[in-house]
Amino acid sequence: MDCDRRNFLSLAGAAAWQASAAPQHANPKIGVDLYSIRLNNWTAFQYLDYLAKIKVQVAHLSTTRELREMLPDEAALRKVRAHAEKLGIEPELAMGTICPTAQQFDAKLGAPEEQLVRVLEAARIVGARVVRTFLGNGAERTGGTPIEAHMENLLRVLKNSRQRILDSGMKLALENHGGDLQAREVKTLLDEAGKGVLWVCLDSGNPPYIMEDPHLTLEMLGPYAATTHIRDTAVWRVPEGIAVRWVNLGEGNVDIAGWIRKFVRMRPDLAVSVENIVSPKPQVHRIFDARFWDAYPKMPAREFARFLEIADKGRPSVYTSPSGGKSEGEQQCADLEISIGRLREILAAA
Repeated sequence: MDCDRRNFLSLAGAAAWQASAAPQHANPKIGVDLYSIRLNNWTAFQYLDYLAKIKVQVAHLSTTRELREMLPDEAALRKVRAHAEKLGIEPELAMGTICPTAQQFDAKLGAPEEQLVRVLEAARIVGARVVRTFLGNGAERTGGTPIEAHMENLLRVLKNSRQRILDSGMKLALENHGGDLQAREVKTLLDEAGKGVLWVCLDSGNPPYIMEDPHLTLEMLGPYAATTHIRDTAVWRVPEGIAVRWVNLGEGNVDIAGWIRKFVRMRPDLAVSVENIVSPKPQVHRIFDARFWDAYPKMPAREFARFLEIADKGRPSVYTSPSGGKSEGEQQCADLEISIGRLREILAAA
């Protein structure tokens, strides 16, 4: 598959996808990916109660434990739906990879097509309209199988499941996940899968972990988004290359406020959902090691130049350990509330 053979952001294509989007809202809803506060190990009901407390309208149910408990149990899913409706919270569902050659694929749960159908049905029962999936992670770029082969295997699953996806009424949203796909590769999968089959879970924090300017990701994939993961990142130069670290909203240097404003103008029909992660240690792109580039043989120089410009303007970002005797789960909630507060300030000023 040649990822460069298409016009990745044709105006006609973007208009066609946006025409099928939901009605627009003057003030976007705010959502949270529950992965942000996963270390609390709450039940689905406790997570929803907490989101209601901090006045969030969308819950991205992505914790593995919660999904494993709920999927086989229709009655449990209906209880979650009833509780979410009572609180005025819209649920979204997430699942793992459906690429059978990805390292994170769990064959014990059945064939990828079987897993997909099961989660689509669970989403219908729980009242969700979006199901997030992904291809894999950085291991898919550095293993013995080329990333294009993993993309072809994912496409095969999508083509086998095409009619069931369309009949479900769900938007299957592929996340630009941690280290797996750059934006132009995600766009290639969208084109190959066909309109209405595959959408995007647009993550603003993952692009720097794959050497991509998040604003470039937004430009390419924003028109095809069905849901979001909004997160800030610090990017700076180090002797080995470029360091990246996830931080609370407003503490990075990728202009996350500008990213959010652009997204709201581009997609006023969608919620702005935070996936808050604070990384203790940075990831370092060792760009001066020739072997490092084996994972990115087709990355255009102009795209790398945009990322390098961000790094050149950055300063080192150091992790501060939790204080005040907080548990890890409590610290995650504290960090999330900082980011939600800053998100509200950005939206109010937009």
